[in-house]
Amino acid sequence: MANYLVFSALAFYIVLLILFTKFVKSKGDNNAFFRAGRKSPWLLVAFGMIGASISGVSLVSVPGWVKTSGMTYFQMCLGFLAGYVVIAFVLLPLYYRLRLTTIYSYLDQRFGRRSHLTGASFFLLSKLTGAAARLYLTCVVLHEMAISPLGLPFWFTVAAVLLAIFLYTRKGGIENIVRTDALQTFCLLIATFCIVWVVSAKLSLSPSGIAETIAQSPMGRMFCWDATSTQFFLRQFINGMFITIVMNGLDQDMMQKNLTCTSLRNAQKNMCLYGVCILPVNLLFLVVGVLLYTFAMQEGIALPEAGDRLLPMLVRSGALGTLVVFPFTIGITAAALSSADSAMTSLTTSICVDMLQVEREDFDQKRALSVRHRVHAAVALAFAFCIALFHIAGSGTIIDTIYRLAGYTYGPLLGLFCFGLFTRRRVIDKVVPYIAIVSPIVCALLDYLAPVLWNYHFSYELLLLNALLTFLALLSFSRSK
Repeated sequence: MANYLVFSALAFYIVLLILFTKFVKSKGDNNAFFRAGRKSPWLLVAFGMIGASISGVSLVSVPGWVKTSGMTYFQMCLGFLAGYVVIAFVLLPLYYRLRLTTIYSYLDQRFGRRSHLTGASFFLLSKLTGAAARLYLTCVVLHEMAISPLGLPFWFTVAAVLLAIFLYTRKGGIENIVRTDALQTFCLLIATFCIVWVVSAKLSLSPSGIAETIAQSPMGRMFCWDATSTQFFLRQFINGMFITIVMNGLDQDMMQKNLTCTSLRNAQKNMCLYGVCILPVNLLFLVVGVLLYTFAMQEGIALPEAGDRLLPMLVRSGALGTLVVFPFTIGITAAALSSADSAMTSLTTSICVDMLQVEREDFDQKRALSVRHRVHAAVALAFAFCIALFHIAGSGTIIDTIYRLAGYTYGPLLGLFCFGLFTRRRVIDKVVPYIAIVSPIVCALLDYLAPVLWNYHFSYELLLLNALLTFLALLSFSRSK
């Protein structure tokens, strides 16, 4: 019965989303696809960005994390808030002053064409792998719960999800996504509240009982003050702040939505409100995790090896009852599509504008539209290829994998932007691609050798080390402006 409920919910939601986009009037030109005419309401953008940044991974991975790390992930979330403040008052004024379509155009103006292409290339690598990892986990969950019992292969699920995203983003791009993200965020939040209500009812807990259960649970620990631990507060806070700066402020995906607002002031209000709202949402996911593990241990249910399989397993097995199946499916589908659709659109935008330069004055508009359509289809195929790699390799906790990948791929971007913003020196443009490649390789070697030579285990601070190495190398190959 649960399998048919999942399949029905998945089909219902995808049809609803495609129909919803039919009512969003879009010109379908490149201005609408790339910038939404710079007319998006800031409040709508802020609400929609919650779902886009959280993704389906957070709904299953963050609750699964509490078994090993407790609720210490909240320390990183506090760092997220500090990062959003930096984005709002340092990066957004720069982007709006230069009236950028893609934020990597700044590197062209500051350093040169090769630096521009380097920044765009690292974004493509970062966003493609991160978004594909998120979508992979969601496809696995949906396939195991709904598609596999029908005898269909995993690739059918992947193809169906990617085709749905492609169809409702192909014409309107970011103009459609600003509105569909708001719908998907609403569905995600409703689903999460339903899960909390169902699990607390299974445990016979009132709201005060939930708080008491968390306080008494060893998984309820929120702050760690042991300076030698990878969960140390200051370490997690700083990591969270810089992860937010690079995965939001230096990410075309998230900034493309902000750049559709009518003014800098509205974009700043959007970013600050979004930063405040992300705290209680992530706290809610951590509460779900503690309640799920408490319920599983109380019922004597064997725990899965990977934490992010716990919630899907409990839903699929019927342990939480059939009432939770429909909202869970809607929630994880909404979160997954909200993250993947904006990633696909931003990748298309960056390739078209940064690499193919379709907005040059000498570029025919009809030809530019045709190029955009072909690039958008190619990006969808690239998603399928990356998901295939994740499926072959397997994975642990996906959200941890995403943050570790970010340390290698976003580090050079952070170093480039910091050098451009905080120095007046001019870099030798032709050496920038080599610096951006060598720096992550050095970080990988240090990550491998550190436990052996210094008994130190790097966490997400690899991002900062990578950025520092990039910054110092740029300084070595620069001269006074």
